[in-house]
Amino acid sequence: MEEAQMVEVVKSKEHGGRIRQCTICNQRRAALKRPKTLEQICRECFYGVFEEEIHRVIVDNQLFKPGERIAIGASGGKDSTVLAYVMSELNRRHNYGLDLFLLSVDEGITGYRDDSLETVKRNEIQYGLPLKVVSYKDLYGWTMDEIVKMIGLKNNCTFCGVFRRQALDRGAALLKVDKLVTGHNADDIAETVLLNILRGIYSPNAYRGFAREFIKDLERIRPRAILDIIKSGEDFRIATSTKMPEQGTCERCGYISSQKWCKACVLLEGLNRGLPKLGIGRSRGVNGERNKDVKQTGKKNIESKQCGTLDF
Repeated sequence: MEEAQMVEVVKSKEHGGRIRQCTICNQRRAALKRPKTLEQICRECFYGVFEEEIHRVIVDNQLFKPGERIAIGASGGKDSTVLAYVMSELNRRHNYGLDLFLLSVDEGITGYRDDSLETVKRNEIQYGLPLKVVSYKDLYGWTMDEIVKMIGLKNNCTFCGVFRRQALDRGAALLKVDKLVTGHNADDIAETVLLNILRGIYSPNAYRGFAREFIKDLERIRPRAILDIIKSGEDFRIATSTKMPEQGTCERCGYISSQKWCKACVLLEGLNRGLPKLGIGRSRGVNGERNKDVKQTGKKNIESKQCGTLDF
């Protein structure tokens, strides 16, 4: 988002235009234009206002209490790396009194997660935060590489998304933390809002790509489009007549579920029985779900249509 605005400032200089100064410090050259406020500010001032805004959200909403143990979801990507830095810095600067931990999930994807975990390990040293890594192999008995060999590439995101969310929950329990924080950028949130409008909560894998391209097109026309979409999502209200699922616990593993078995256990049952698509369709299974598209043979081989992943 900011990169496009930086190009705008550079172009004004190249065409002989006036070099714009930062509207906050009035000392350094403006490096970007914030879509949120339309201010043209330098890098240093951007870092300052960014961190101060996060601090205000934490304080105004009373997100944490002194002495709490907080796990930071750390993938090694830019969002979680920024989150780890900001939480560490604000905790020190404003004396929150929090015990911070890094929590990473190793899905078992050769050549992908290996590299990002190295970044997380550097964060551990750089910020002085203890690191806990939980793996799919240890938790579920499967790596994503093994799952892909069985299920193929088409539906693997369903398994990865469901397992990762529960892995974070399990890792938080192992660390005995009070809260788990994860980092997300505005694009991610806007995409999820659009997906929930366009197709309801369940959506095919490829649909997020369409939403991402659509949002980027809007942003080129109107830089505030992403923030406007997020604001619209925040203003949504659930109809009083809507029956919401009741939170309970999975009878098999004991973790959060609104069904008899949680989604992770349903998926694992399919994998362990050699019926990997059992958990991603709408077939009648342990939770009594039904799918008219299911075809069963005497050997109980099941093929079902792709349902997709749950977006949060």
